[in-house]
This record gives sequence, C-alpha cells and structure tokens, in this order.
Amino acid sequence: MSKTIIITGSTDGIGKLTALKLAKEGHTIYVHGRNETKVNTVVSEIKTTSNNQNIKGLVADFSDLKAIKKLAKQIKNDIPTIDILINNAGILKSPIKKTKDGLDIRISVNYLAPFILTNAILSNIKNSEAPRIINLSSAAQSPVSEVVLTGKEQVSENNSYAQSKLALTMWSFSLAIQEPNITVIAVNPGSLLNTKMAKEAYGQHWSPAEKGVNILYDLATSEAYKNESGKYFDNDKGDTKGRFSSAHPNAYDTFKIEELLSVTTNLV
Repeated sequence: MSKTIIITGSTDGIGKLTALKLAKEGHTIYVHGRNETKVNTVVSEIKTTSNNQNIKGLVADFSDLKAIKKLAKQIKNDIPTIDILINNAGILKSPIKKTKDGLDIRISVNYLAPFILTNAILSNIKNSEAPRIINLSSAAQSPVSEVVLTGKEQVSENNSYAQSKLALTMWSFSLAIQEPNITVIAVNPGSLLNTKMAKEAYGQHWSPAEKGVNILYDLATSEAYKNESGKYFDNDKGDTKGRFSSAHPNAYDTFKIEELLSVTTNLV
C-alpha cells in the first residue's frame, strides 16, 4: 500500500538515496532541503529514475527557527496524513558556528528543528493507521549542557554534534511514551558512511552509504519493527546489519529528559 513519507535533509547522502528507494516502490515522497533549486533538481531526478510522479519538494533552512515553523504550518495544511516521517537532516561541519537565533548550528539543525517540526505536525502523523517516526541519532552522544543548548556557551563541533544527537535520542524516547500509537525509533545509521557529511568532516569513510539507506528503509517500512517503539537501533553493531542496543545512559534518565524538554520548550 502506498504511503505518504517526508524525509528531511533528502537532497544529498542517505536521505536522498532512501527517498529514491522508497519512490521506486510507488510511495508519495516529500523531499526536503534548504535550497529551492537543489530541491527541485532532486525531485525531478527522483521522478525520472523511479518512474514515480508523486514526488514533491519542501524547502526550509533548519538553522532558522522561524523557517521551520513556517514549513510546519505548510505541511499541516497541505499534507493531512503522514505515514512516515524520517528526521534525517543533520550537520556537523559548518562555516557558521551560530544561527541567527544565537544558537549553535548543530543544536538547531540536528535537534531543535526535528523537535519543532514533529510536534507541530503530530496530528497529521496520528491520522495514519500505522505511523512511524525515525529519528537519526549517532554513535556520538554526549551529556547535554543547558548553556550549550541555549547558545550561551560554545564547544567544539564534535562535542555540540554529540550533544545534539543525545538530545534527539532523549526526546525520541519521551515521544514514544507520550504517543503510544506512533512507532518512534532513534537510529545510528552507521558511522562514517560514504556521504558528503563524512567526507567533509573526516575525509574518509568506513562503510557504503547503502548500509544506512537499507536500515532507514527497513525501520520505516518493515513489519518487524512496528512494535519496537522507544528504542535505539545501532547499525554499527553486527557485520551486515545492526541491532537494537543501549543509547547513552542519560537517555533513560527521566529527570534529565524532563529537564531537557523543559529547557527546549522554553527555547522554541
């Protein structure tokens, strides 16, 4: 059965490849990026390659809180039912350290953007018979500091990236409890996959991009995962395919999660 799927950050890397894989199966795919020209190019490319005309574009800069809220409003009005949301957009290396909102760019793009977007369109996701939210976490997870989260203190790129990914995982676990009818899974798609992000950050890769694509596809569509909500899948474990594993201990600390969400809500 055809599903309506939104994949953020899908003009490059595993987001784009996952969009293409799902498009080939006839699903309605919404490709998102921050550059309208690039989004339109990728939409055309996927339509041609997949022979599927149900490919549409969404444009928003995830380092801009107002732009995220505007996109959320557009989605809420235009896409009444969302079956699958893959929060894939992410950033590590950037020439800009802070956003115009005065926040660390990695915190904004990797955590606050999916938090704002998802919460704003929850009612549309709940309209699906079997909704899923797949949040892209990472093997890099570090305790979230309030001063970093709120932009009052700057840390290294790797540190703020790891904090943003743990924040995303903590929120994923909380969302799974809050919304028992939505399958919410946080996933490390694999470390140093052959993508633009890994090349820019480290100049090398360990695994093909397809490793990440295949697990995103499975988690989003396979019946095997429909009862696995509130878990963390680590695709670095195992040889060909990962397994559910333990995230950072803070992801299971109710007090720390409540604290994080309280600060986040005030911030956005």
